[in-house]
Amino acid sequence: MSEESAPSRENAVPEDRPPYPPFTMETAKQKVQAAEDAWNTRDPHRVALAYTPDSVWRNRDQFVTGREEIIAFLTAKWERELDYALRKSLWGFRENRMAVRFQYEWHDAGGQWWRSYGNELWEFDERGLMRRREASINDVAIGEADRRIRGPRPAGEHGIDIPLR
Repeated sequence: MSEESAPSRENAVPEDRPPYPPFTMETAKQKVQAAEDAWNTRDPHRVALAYTPDSVWRNRDQFVTGREEIIAFLTAKWERELDYALRKSLWGFRENRMAVRFQYEWHDAGGQWWRSYGNELWEFDERGLMRRREASINDVAIGEADRRIRGPRPAGEHGIDIPLR
């Protein structure tokens, strides 16, 4: 199949992401774990498919709109934040909105390890795609010995809350 006739990556996945709002405690936790799993792939194209084509983000001091900007943002992020590994935890939910707290660890090109702490506000459309994401994040330098997030969460640890520190 030629490149011109091959389906685009964006069209290769259905335009919906169950579970759908309104969320229950069970489906909200599923949505949070699915987001954690996707982000831990560090695949910007895969992650972007969970967002509406016109999704709007605030990430720290940056504003991002649409999947193409999300892909560009995540590509640059994971080129800078090496060996990124993430944990998310549901804080609360109502209808089509969620509050999530997260921590992730990564190191820079100089070898300094960091733990990034943050909170996100999420809003979903009726198809389960995220149309709005607002993230506030702080970074703390840590030593190798202080690391506790080493790769994707094992299935046996799904649902376990992340510690404050």
